[in-house]
Amino acid sequence: MKFFQRKKDPNTGTNPAQDTYLIVGLGNPGRQYSQNRHNVGFMLIDRLAERLGLTFSRVQNKALVTDGRYQGKKVILVKPQTYMNNSGQSVGALMRFYKLSQENLLVTFDDVDLPFETIRLR
Repeated sequence: MKFFQRKKDPNTGTNPAQDTYLIVGLGNPGRQYSQNRHNVGFMLIDRLAERLGLTFSRVQNKALVTDGRYQGKKVILVKPQTYMNNSGQSVGALMRFYKLSQENLLVTFDDVDLPFETIRLR
């Protein structure tokens, strides 16, 4: 599956989009929340980091951050430590720091309006 595939510019044959993606998992920090449905974003990011052989070894803009490569693209995995309601502070600062556009951002979180184990992409 080509997850990070974009259309190439017909004039140059190159991909005009940036080659860096910020993938954010939302949740709440602390052991008491670790297996809570509300932390599915953290769980997904942990699983992705594990599959990519990455570990969270640094804190940046109030978030646990790691980075690596997937399908030739740089991916930055992020777990904000600001609790769900304030996660925009951390994510916004990281987007500005890495100079990324919104199309290079993927945010994962639980949605109480969806049935359990349902995924929606938009």
